[in-house]
Amino acid sequence: MFYSLIILHGTNAMSFKVTLLPSGHEFSVEPGEAVLDAAIREGIGLPYGCRSGRCGACIAILAQGEVEYPDGPPEALEYEPADRCLPCVAHPRSDLVLEAREIETTEQIEVRVLPARVQGIDHLAHDVVRLWLKLPDTQRLQFRAGQYIDFILADGSHRAFSIANAPEDDALIELHIRHVDGGRFTDWVFSKLKDQTILRIEGPHGSFVLDETSPRPMLFIGGGTGLAPLKSQIEHAFHKGIERPMTLYWGVRSRRDLYLPDLPEQWAREHANFRYVPVLSEPDADWTGRTGFVHEAVLADIDDLPAHDFYMAGPPVMVKAALDALRAAGVPDTQIHYDAFEYAAAKGK
Repeated sequence: MFYSLIILHGTNAMSFKVTLLPSGHEFSVEPGEAVLDAAIREGIGLPYGCRSGRCGACIAILAQGEVEYPDGPPEALEYEPADRCLPCVAHPRSDLVLEAREIETTEQIEVRVLPARVQGIDHLAHDVVRLWLKLPDTQRLQFRAGQYIDFILADGSHRAFSIANAPEDDALIELHIRHVDGGRFTDWVFSKLKDQTILRIEGPHGSFVLDETSPRPMLFIGGGTGLAPLKSQIEHAFHKGIERPMTLYWGVRSRRDLYLPDLPEQWAREHANFRYVPVLSEPDADWTGRTGFVHEAVLADIDDLPAHDFYMAGPPVMVKAALDALRAAGVPDTQIHYDAFEYAAAKGK
């Protein structure tokens, strides 16, 4: 066995190949890129916590090859054997062979309780805000596209909200929160929550994730803030370079409820394999687009439903109606993925 752990302050001029043991997975690391960043880009599930060399969650055995640390020796290696490396901050100086644990299912991702600071509050619509949360500098939340986090309130109760950003873009956590009349937590978010407030979160949770091994086109069906996990999944698919056809059907009541109207249109302009169909159930007088229930638009447009994979998120009534219709059309349950959630519903304790 050969390894060489080199700590330098330089830059790489070429890409290198990384081979993981025992899986045999391989991926390339581009010049100036950390090993973990390349693994995330390629959809390889290496574990991580801080992505800054402090926590040691990503530690691996360097079986072959040489690495460097452009920002100096990482803290987490101070008391480790010489054959250990930290993929989150290690840059290859040669092809590498690493012995590392890989995460292949949501159950293998560690669920953690963390403090999170409110980094921004955007009022996107009359009843929707976008929260940006920042974890401590020494922490990052590892998650898969489509999962959610819980807020842990002072009385021990939980409130669940889907993560809206892609796992590859994890400097902040993005949430879309709908105001529910009489909802104690959402009333507080809309009327009293301030920038820099410290909250406590737990996550990630959930198994509503993409089947990245499927060759079938993907149909995303969202109702209201059900857009949030679908946004995470769609942006993750863009990051991965997935070229299968993708169509987003987003159903809301009226035009004002399309709280990020420009974003799906931008996706459609930038990605030839993506199509966007907004659907209004109570359309404005000047609306010329699709109307009715969002799942009915899907049924009207798609001839061969069983040839597709479906990802649905939103109010339970919407998800159930779509689920019943898809099953009646012969779509196997293995091709239907969904997250039906009560907005800001209490959970757990």
